[in-house]
Amino acid sequence: MFAWFKDLNSRERRTMAACFGGWSLDALDVQIFSFVIPSLLAVWGITTAQAGVLATVTLVVSSFGGWVAGAASDRFGRVRILQITILWYAFFTFLCGFAQDFNQLFILKALQGLGFGGEWAAGAVLMGEVIRDKYRGRAVGLVQTGWAVGWGTAALLYTLLSANLPDALTWKVMFWIGLAPAGLVFWIRRYVEEPAIKPRAAGSLGPMHLFAALKRPYLSTTWRVSMMVTGAQGSSYALTTFLPLYLKTERHLTSVGTGSYLMVLILGAFFGFLSGAYLADAIGRKSTFMTSAIGSVVLMLVYLFAPLSNDLILPVGFLLGYINLMMFSPMGTFMTELFPTAVRGVGQGFCYNVGRGIGAVFPAMVGFLAAKLGLASAIAIFTFSGLALMIVALLLLPETRGRSLESLERQPAE
Repeated sequence: MFAWFKDLNSRERRTMAACFGGWSLDALDVQIFSFVIPSLLAVWGITTAQAGVLATVTLVVSSFGGWVAGAASDRFGRVRILQITILWYAFFTFLCGFAQDFNQLFILKALQGLGFGGEWAAGAVLMGEVIRDKYRGRAVGLVQTGWAVGWGTAALLYTLLSANLPDALTWKVMFWIGLAPAGLVFWIRRYVEEPAIKPRAAGSLGPMHLFAALKRPYLSTTWRVSMMVTGAQGSSYALTTFLPLYLKTERHLTSVGTGSYLMVLILGAFFGFLSGAYLADAIGRKSTFMTSAIGSVVLMLVYLFAPLSNDLILPVGFLLGYINLMMFSPMGTFMTELFPTAVRGVGQGFCYNVGRGIGAVFPAMVGFLAAKLGLASAIAIFTFSGLALMIVALLLLPETRGRSLESLERQPAE
């Protein structure tokens, strides 16, 4: 299963390790918030709508951060921007632990989002350009499993801390731990090199390069990919942001029980990421996306509405995590294979992060709608809407499995 990994050269393996670490720690810092929502509701007395707004502002600002970081990586290099973005989101996650009210946390979460969005934009392009065509799908997808590792680490830390600390301190410590990713930057500086395929010289790319993917011949590809990512991101945010609160308030689990149930779902996500990485090369990028989207609709409805006991919902959570997060494994590879080198950073950064920015509205809408329809119904409505949008967009996009990056230099976009 991993024999191909031995065939990678040291440069490819080091790049994978750096991006895996960055993505894992990125997930740790961002997912911390979903676990501290119940504490903030209890300690500060904020509403679910306000919690949704805090989640949304991070994601909306991250869309701008990712777009800018993608363009900057075309100009200044993928590795340099990767380091800057990791330091940025680690620092502002740490500062979130010192917030004293909703307004302060709102500002700090917004600033955290700039780095959060930028890290993926730089790292995904770096991976796509360093890993050879033959292994790109599984390698980039394997690195995507880092999201489950970071998410699982956040769940484990929450479970341990909530069992030993009061709510008023637990949420602070969770954010303070978010400084950990900063240490990864020192390793990246020493061991990770820029791709052999380089974008244009820095001096040839001015501020208007930020809009390069919005011009012909790239525009048609850009809007279709953006629509697909909006559906994927929006549905995922709608489902995962409020799951801890759903398990506590509607399934009546304790904090430790909530963490345990989420760990099972996250374990499923890990294997889903891994399977998606291999399926992307085996059956194609689009087929993997479709399998994940359709399966997510079915299992989401079962998880939220089927008359199952808490004991039976546990294995359903594993399957839901497995099928839902599978869709993100081919994402970076797919976009790398749609844009030529000159606009790959800004194109990928724009599509992924515009999708993230629009999808970021979903948690806020879930929070507002939950007051009228109940949390489960609100989650289901926006999860389904996002997945339906994703499926429509996929029908308009080409399959890219087996496409070489060199061919894109001759034919810029589809």
